[in-house]
Order: sequence, then C-alpha cells, then structure tokens
Amino acid sequence: MAMDGTEIRMTRKPILAQALIAGSLLVLSACSESQPRLLNLSAQGDGPDEFAILPTKPLETPESYSELPAPTPGAQNLADPTPEVDAVAALGGSPSRLAGGGVQDPALIRHTTRFGVQPGIRSDLAAADLEFRRRNDGRVLERLFDVNVYFRAYRRQELDQYRELERFRRAGVATPAVPPEPEG
Repeated sequence: MAMDGTEIRMTRKPILAQALIAGSLLVLSACSESQPRLLNLSAQGDGPDEFAILPTKPLETPESYSELPAPTPGAQNLADPTPEVDAVAALGGSPSRLAGGGVQDPALIRHTTRFGVQPGIRSDLAAADLEFRRRNDGRVLERLFDVNVYFRAYRRQELDQYRELERFRRAGVATPAVPPEPEG
C-alpha cells in the first residue's frame, strides 16, 4: 500500500505532540520550589540522626555482685553510653560535676570556647547548607527520577585519608591508628 503525503503528516502529529508533552513535563519538574534533598531517604522526616546512635559500653564483671544497683525501670544502665561525661574526662575536666543534673563543667566550656564563639552559628550554617544544596540539587533528569547526587555534590569537601596520613607522617606526627590500605 502506497502512502501519500497526508498519511505521513498524520503519523508525525502524534509523535510531535508526545514530544511536546514530555518536554513540558521536564521543564515543569525543574521548577520545583521545595528544599533540595541531596541524599534521598525514603523515610519521612529529616532523616536519621547519626549522633543519636551510640554504642553501649562493654559489659564488665563486677568485683562483687552485691555492689550492683537494684534494677529500676527507666534508670540508667551501667553499660549505657555517657558521651558528655566521656568528653569532659577526655578534655581533662571533672566528670563528677555533671552528676548534679547536667551542670556544665567550666573547664570543658573554657577549653572548647578558647578560640571564641560565633553567636548564631547554627542558623548561619543552616542557611549556607541550604544554599549549597540548592546549587547542587542535580540535573533535571536526576531530580525527576530522584537520583542520589549527594556524593557528587560533596566530592570537593571529601577528605582523602591516605593523603592526610602522608601529610601527617611528613610533619613527624605519630600515626598509630593507620587505616588499612585500599584494595585494588
């Protein structure tokens, strides 16, 4: 069967219409006003809080079982993590000063603020991070198909542990806890 010019034009119209619809959908998807999410998590909310997950302390056998505190529902366990107390002890403060209901150790505060404190640092960093995420939100198709662009966006800020190890060694810094060599 021979095709004349009218049949050819009729088959081109639906293809052209489909291409225009697909193109307009792509353009509209790029005009999103929502906050950019570089690391796409499927869970609702702000995502996991990596600082809320703390390992427990190792279990130890007490010298005397009669010295163990009585089990109290809701009370702190001896193996529960105590990051504030551990930080105070590591920085040379007195952990016993924290036992009185969260009293801040002046030595810890003095040591951590010795170079000054910038008021409003959290809001400044949040605004800078939002701007960074907006600039690095991915290309149109990456946003359309919810592609993770987190690692590409933060690649410039990534720390090369092996280069830093060599830099420390050249400076004469002892590096007793060396990361394993990469395979390959």
